[in-house]
Amino acid sequence: MTVSLEVNNPPEGLARDLAAIEALNLPRKDALPLAASRKPRQTLLDYDFGELTAVVKELGFPAFRAKQIWGWLYQKFAADYGEMSNLPRPLLEKLAAKAPLAPLEVVVEKVAGDGQTRKVLFRLADGAEIESVLMLYPDRATVCVSTQAGCAMGCTFCATGQLGLFRNLQAGEIVQQVLHFERYLSTTEDEAAMGHKRVSNLVFMGMGEPLANYLNLWKAIRRFHDPDGLNMGARKMTVSTVGLVPMIRRFAEEDLPVNLAISLHAANDTLRGSMLPINHRFPIAELMQACRDYIEKSNRRVSFEYTLVDGQNDSPAAARELGRLLQGMLCHVNLIPMNPVPGSSQRGSTGERVKAFQAELTRFGIPNSVRFEKGRDIQAACGQLKVEKDAAELKRAAKQPQETL
Repeated sequence: MTVSLEVNNPPEGLARDLAAIEALNLPRKDALPLAASRKPRQTLLDYDFGELTAVVKELGFPAFRAKQIWGWLYQKFAADYGEMSNLPRPLLEKLAAKAPLAPLEVVVEKVAGDGQTRKVLFRLADGAEIESVLMLYPDRATVCVSTQAGCAMGCTFCATGQLGLFRNLQAGEIVQQVLHFERYLSTTEDEAAMGHKRVSNLVFMGMGEPLANYLNLWKAIRRFHDPDGLNMGARKMTVSTVGLVPMIRRFAEEDLPVNLAISLHAANDTLRGSMLPINHRFPIAELMQACRDYIEKSNRRVSFEYTLVDGQNDSPAAARELGRLLQGMLCHVNLIPMNPVPGSSQRGSTGERVKAFQAELTRFGIPNSVRFEKGRDIQAACGQLKVEKDAAELKRAAKQPQETL
């Protein structure tokens, strides 16, 4: 069974898992309750092709118009209805009234000194803000995509964890992030783009826990993979999770071989629980069994993300513990020196400690690599730009004279 297609009438088991994960999506106290705020007004990009075709016919127009609209959206990257020059105005007017189409509002855009990393803070229609990053390499153009506005998981080394959760993103809001960079690449003459004219890879490692927004995540993935959509190979996409065990098992049932990455960061429950609170709900033994079952079911490798925090999880002993935990598993470990987080005393491991950790892990035969984050000069890691902006706004507000009643 392809789990993510069971949207309108989910089977009992899926409905139960979705409800359990929804209970983990605890919003910020100053945000609207998630159940009330998670579904803003539907936009054109929220529709899949079948839904769009049904809407076009409902408005009294032939079904072939839906295919024309689809081409404008995902092949020509139209940002508004006015660009759809071969469609009848009455159809566009009716569609605009029913499902608006507009690019995400850019609040801040930063470009790294080498021009190869671009980070954007977007504002959504209801005022929530999310981040996306374009990372350019000689052989690929990768976008790091957000799936929630904020995050409820509370990981101590992550800037987004400081924000708390506002709401899940709609499928269209996930898709819009990628379309923004598709428009840039398809038109830019900047040499820093290294000749890339299309986005080639996606990593769902931006703001939020992707598997906590499971159905909208997969609705967007199918749009990216659609031959008449962005036509991106499933193996060019990677979904990262803190370890939501029920949804990892669901992920293994999907028909598209999208890559899975696990944010591990520690090899024992005490340390991992102090860094990732979700470990108290899904401890390491349960998570590892889900990963082994996933590998057996899918015959695909699992990637483990391991953020190296100086003096916390980067000792040779920690490396040996990780090696013993993963030995014999079809996997790869990405070692990631922690990016600075505003307001946090934690810092990334030194180069010397990174090398020592990697050498110890390699002794156990665990495939691994060190991944230094691109765009450090523009706060390119998850949530950094949003946290920086919020802190600046609070500082400005504190300087404003207070009204007296």
